[in-house]
Amino acid sequence: MTQIGLIGFGRWGKLIFRDLRSLGVSVHVAVPSPGSQTSAREAGAATVCGRAGDLPDCDGYVVASVTAQHAACIAGIAQRDRPVFVEKPLTTDPASARSLASALGGRLFVMDKWRYHPGVLKLAELAKAGALGDIEAIRTFRLGWGNPHKDVDVLWILLPHDFSIALEILGYLPPADTTMSQRPGLSQEDLVVRLSDNLGGASVTVEISALHPASKRSVVVIGSKAVAQMTDSYDDDILLVSRGSSGKPQKIPVGKDMPLLAELKAFVGHIEGGPPPKSSAAEGALIVQRIAEVRALAGLS
Repeated sequence: MTQIGLIGFGRWGKLIFRDLRSLGVSVHVAVPSPGSQTSAREAGAATVCGRAGDLPDCDGYVVASVTAQHAACIAGIAQRDRPVFVEKPLTTDPASARSLASALGGRLFVMDKWRYHPGVLKLAELAKAGALGDIEAIRTFRLGWGNPHKDVDVLWILLPHDFSIALEILGYLPPADTTMSQRPGLSQEDLVVRLSDNLGGASVTVEISALHPASKRSVVVIGSKAVAQMTDSYDDDILLVSRGSSGKPQKIPVGKDMPLLAELKAFVGHIEGGPPPKSSAAEGALIVQRIAEVRALAGLS
């Protein structure tokens, strides 16, 4: 049986644990809180310890600690020479992200679950097949209420999702060009970001907010021939309309596969000899770099 070490057993770590167990994996948990240790044992963890360094030798490791501790957790298990899957973002600064990507090479990957979302995958398929024509722009909306993460602001939590979506659809990620907030004090909670190389390529506009009582998740891909949209993260179809058409949008079924389970299945498959999962450490470091550019444009540390 495949053995995986899971670092972290919080709100998201518990979901990762659940899906790993559903894949028939034996999971060893490292978490400092005595209460979380008890929860992990009750959930069926193979072993439980307080530090990542005390985990037994495993076939691979998943890092689901708080965001600010990602770099330290990865560094702590790097010498074990096993594949590592870390929750997004890779780290919270470009220098450490680049360093880890260089040091761990092809065995460090980032858990960008939206690159496994069936709606996003269909949008990417249409874009890459030329069905939309030349891609002119991508517009995403990620609006909701509050930030349950106490160690980082919402830019580190929300932007990686939409940047990874753009990366999946375009195959590249333009540099940060513009940011706009309703007022300077809201930049960490409500921000519009534009990525563009200003050379005629596709632009990416991302609107994120932790100040919307009603949640909204949507992705629009604008091509020279047609426009496609995922209107909600739980829809089992996307919409497609030809440019200049006045007709009713065509609905394209995409299914309801769960992205978290899909990415963990890809990681377990890689451990067992299959292809690597998305995203590479280099791609993860690129997303961290783009977030740092956004923060600089917005006047944030």
